[in-house]
Amino acid sequence: MSDTGYGDFEFERKFFVRELPAVVRTEPEPALIVQSYVLAADGYALRIRLEAPAGAVGGVYAPDPVGGAVDTDGLLSALEGTVTFCALTAKGPYVGGTRYEAERELDPMVGLAMVRRGGALVVKYRHSVWLGVDGWVIDEFLGDNAPLVVAECERGGPVTDLAIPDFCLTEVTDDPRFANDALAGSPYGRWRGAFEREVALTGPRFLQDFGHNELGLPSDV
Repeated sequence: MSDTGYGDFEFERKFFVRELPAVVRTEPEPALIVQSYVLAADGYALRIRLEAPAGAVGGVYAPDPVGGAVDTDGLLSALEGTVTFCALTAKGPYVGGTRYEAERELDPMVGLAMVRRGGALVVKYRHSVWLGVDGWVIDEFLGDNAPLVVAECERGGPVTDLAIPDFCLTEVTDDPRFANDALAGSPYGRWRGAFEREVALTGPRFLQDFGHNELGLPSDV
């Protein structure tokens, strides 16, 4: 949620990444994120997010990073007592890299109990790095969405004149398939082949509506 004068809106740009970049090894520890979508339709979403240090959960449960179904019961059991953040979020459709988002923090025990009672899940590791003048998050999706990797840059206002890291293959900001709520119902594994063929046919694309794109920002540190 933005607190910089734009109210309940988020501003971000998203990029498809071929594989997890080496720069994530510089971070202390990724977060394990579990998102449960009670509603996901036509760009609108109602989501519960649970977040915990990956290491805290990994001691008793390790999601398979190469795909396959996530053991939901095992994962949620492992999250007991390890959740550091939980929130209920309402989202509207993307419009030009902008999306309505209203968030309310929840007690982790309540959030975990609600997730246990239903909702389509998205599970991922979130890596956070600083590149150039921007903070980036790199999401490594698990389960049916593996081996998808998406990099996001989010700011308190429109993401313009962006220096785009060299590991970003193509921009997917305006591709509704890559919204997390869409991935909950139609996982990447189902349409990975079609997307790969699209990229091979059209080549990389970067949106020109956000000022100047500086391509190829070195990501090695």
